[in-house]
Amino acid sequence: MTAWGPDSELGGYEQFTIDLSEQPTVALEPEHSLVATLVRRNEPTGNRAVLYVHGWNDYFFQTHLGDAMAGWGYDFYALDLRRYGRSLRPKQLAGYVSKLEDYFVELDAAVAVLRDEGHRDIVLMGHSTGGLVLSLYANERPGQFSALILNSPWLELQANPMLRQTTQTMFSAARAMAPTAAVPMGESDLYRRSISADADGEWVYNHNLKGDPAFLVRFGWMAAVLHGQSRVAAGLSIDCPVLVAVSRRTDFRRTWDEALLKADTVLDVDRIADRVSRLGNLVVLSRIEDGMHDLLLSRPAVRSEVLDQFRIFLEAYAVPSAPRTAGTVAVRVLNEIAALP
Repeated sequence: MTAWGPDSELGGYEQFTIDLSEQPTVALEPEHSLVATLVRRNEPTGNRAVLYVHGWNDYFFQTHLGDAMAGWGYDFYALDLRRYGRSLRPKQLAGYVSKLEDYFVELDAAVAVLRDEGHRDIVLMGHSTGGLVLSLYANERPGQFSALILNSPWLELQANPMLRQTTQTMFSAARAMAPTAAVPMGESDLYRRSISADADGEWVYNHNLKGDPAFLVRFGWMAAVLHGQSRVAAGLSIDCPVLVAVSRRTDFRRTWDEALLKADTVLDVDRIADRVSRLGNLVVLSRIEDGMHDLLLSRPAVRSEVLDQFRIFLEAYAVPSAPRTAGTVAVRVLNEIAALP
């Protein structure tokens, strides 16, 4: 039985620590220190559930998403990946991973918990880098999920995608030499300013778990992201229905303007939209007017539209699977026998 306890961040929520102590650490990290953290809104109420995965330098705190999903009949769970949020431990390299596929370990463990709690129909939901990770994961786990919802997924670089191969080669070479070295990058706090209640936004969250400067982009991590994006560009075969929701526009200006409250200031939404058809055979694209990077942190009217899009998609495409009763299995077997020569 899963040992749930009170969540460290959200009142009324519960959390469960997934032991990843057998997973390798890097650099000078304490050995056997890796964990992931599964969070749930409530005890199971049915057989449908959502599993949410955050983006870069982030953690789960969007309780309005959990409330909405519960209202639609889905038990809500969120996973803080290794070295993120509730799962980050002292002396670890915040957010670092050398292969995005490493996250499949905690994702498999989280899905196993949901299955053990009686959830037959599971919807995956990911934001930004989490959306890229879940795209790769759903592709490698056919037949397991009812739907995949991607909130501004990082499916492609912010520049001309033709440059990615050159960029990937450069970062792969740097990873071979110094995988955990930080990539020299300029700093900008405009996105934080647009969402934080301490500035021009409306959201109260733990700044030690979201937006912490300890999260450095490192060569090995960036190479892993580029490799994941190259797999998307080559084409995936996700077998469940996919919804990709992105803002209508991107705004990369470097000085503050109120317009940044109505655009994605992190990713190039047109590049993402160009990659949508590479995910699977049934993919819906939703462009959200005035949406921010995390669409669920947009202004109230906008995020209401986002949630409506999620609901409509689930009602249309996340059809509950039929229970596998002894009778239906017997009919299938008899049909197969009858078809034998």
